[in-house]
Amino acid sequence: MLGEPEYSMNELFAQLGLESSDEAINSFIEKNQMAKEEKLTESPIWNDNQRAFLQEEWYKDAAWVETIDELNVRMHPHDDA
Repeated sequence: MLGEPEYSMNELFAQLGLESSDEAINSFIEKNQMAKEEKLTESPIWNDNQRAFLQEEWYKDAAWVETIDELNVRMHPHDDA
């Protein structure tokens, strides 16, 4: 949609009430890697408000969805083979 804002990972972490510096984000992601089959929105790392925000924005394909998708990719292990 024309004119919809694009949100950064820093803005997403701030919205979730988490430390939003690049270093804090990278540390959070490194410490909270998820199993391949675990859904981002079902992870126990989120409180109820954070989970609700992620689910709502994801399901309504809102302006945040690209940033949430990036977080999802970064939180899951990668096969480098």
